[in-house]
Amino acid sequence: MNKKIKIVIGYPPIESKKGVPLLSQNRQFQYFNSPTYIYPMVPAYAATMLKKNGYRVYWLDGIAEKQTYDDWVKQLTKIKPDYLLIETKTPVIKIHWQMINQLKIKNLKLKIILVGDHVTYLPLESFENSQVDYVITGGDYDFVLVNLLNHIYKGEKLEGGVYWRKNDEALGGVSVRVPDSAEILGPRQNLSQIYNSGPASLKHDLNSLPFIDRDLTKWKLYAYENGNYKYTPGTYMYSGRDCWWNRCTFCIWDQLLYPLGSYRSFSPERLFAEVKYVVDKYHVKEIFDDAGTMFAGNKMKRFCQLMINSGYNKKVVFGCNMRFNAINQDLYYLMKKANFRFILYGMESANQKTLDKIQKGIKVKEIIEGGRMAAKAGLEPHATIMLGYPWESYKDAKKTIKLAKYCFQKGYFNTIQATLVIPYPGSKLWKECKEKGWLLTENYERYDMREPVMKIPFAKEKIYELEQELYSAFMTPQYIFRKIVSIRSFHDFKYLFYMAWKLLAHLLDFDPNQTRVNFLSFKFWKNASKKLLKHFFGYK
Repeated sequence: MNKKIKIVIGYPPIESKKGVPLLSQNRQFQYFNSPTYIYPMVPAYAATMLKKNGYRVYWLDGIAEKQTYDDWVKQLTKIKPDYLLIETKTPVIKIHWQMINQLKIKNLKLKIILVGDHVTYLPLESFENSQVDYVITGGDYDFVLVNLLNHIYKGEKLEGGVYWRKNDEALGGVSVRVPDSAEILGPRQNLSQIYNSGPASLKHDLNSLPFIDRDLTKWKLYAYENGNYKYTPGTYMYSGRDCWWNRCTFCIWDQLLYPLGSYRSFSPERLFAEVKYVVDKYHVKEIFDDAGTMFAGNKMKRFCQLMINSGYNKKVVFGCNMRFNAINQDLYYLMKKANFRFILYGMESANQKTLDKIQKGIKVKEIIEGGRMAAKAGLEPHATIMLGYPWESYKDAKKTIKLAKYCFQKGYFNTIQATLVIPYPGSKLWKECKEKGWLLTENYERYDMREPVMKIPFAKEKIYELEQELYSAFMTPQYIFRKIVSIRSFHDFKYLFYMAWKLLAHLLDFDPNQTRVNFLSFKFWKNASKKLLKHFFGYK
């Protein structure tokens, strides 16, 4: 029977003048002028496990495939799936509600499932505003999705984290067996009676996951247009879910999808086995591990030794997210020997009061020291930095930019990513904003990093200038000279050119007129030329 059940894992295209929506596998949503496509790990595991359980699975990422919404709907209609799973997020949840209602008009029998951090915090909201059939909460929705379908079609006991309408017809004619622990929610205005199966289940063993079926999930869509890769084709992996520090007040994944105490990781042996698999089968040249923070200590040592002893350190380059104060110099040297290249750090701010307030768990001096040790080992540190904290003055923000420039001049940072602080609903930061009256708006569509949504103690127009200045922090003579003399191959030259292109795009991501700027417009090239002349030569 399962082979007759069709399920689509899909990202409907979102057509916007703001750019390409960075939705998949992303903790902080943003529209990019220069597209980046990130391999969505949990949906990919979901697709793989569904297929292994006998369901017919289709992968329709209309964003990465650069489709129009109409073309995506035509493709969906042609498949005639029984179920459609959509990952959503706060800035696009209203768009997804509209799409769900439109799709339901076209096909009442289609059952639609929403997952993601926003619906984990506010699951009932989507039932009120759309004809969604199921919401799966928590970060292990790959496991729970398979469990839900197996519950419906095989009688498997339903796990926690599932919300659904009390309506047999909405379940494809199959009656859901309500667990004894299920809580009946409602009634509320415009809300049918809703069941849920209890708290989200996060007790799964990651080592039981199969290797991702990268053919099924069209891995090549995400193998090239991604600034985390110097060598292509590249791919993503997961050493764990999600971050072992797990405390940062702004991080919605750590607050909702993978709360404190739920961190789990693969064994080094299991992770290495999948590395070997993708290198041998798909000839991948670079891998980025996108766990919130990759494991450190003895697990990292063991993984590096497996890479070195097997010779796979000569076949593939590796990158990961890491904390500035998690690794010592000897381990950095070992990582370099294992062919790690790219190390992504969350710097967030150069003000200790901010680092303490957001529970980052690092000192400013550790930012400098961590970057210094990584660079000394021959790695390429990348720092993510946020501006727009309600308690930071203009002087505080300039202090962050000053430290970024210093680290570039010294060679401790290789690249950076600048963002605005966004308090996603459900995060500790959002709750503090609600208590202290810091929110400028609760309109979800404005939480897309195009403007500050929290009150800041200076004119909001200044925040764009600061973001652009931060992106320009590495335009120092010392940094430019180092990059030119470091060119040793065509890969080095191509990557340098690609990152310069990304820089231009990010400068325009924070242009006050950005919603009217695109790569095909005269304004784009006019603004880009001005910025290049200003940053390289000081021309006005």
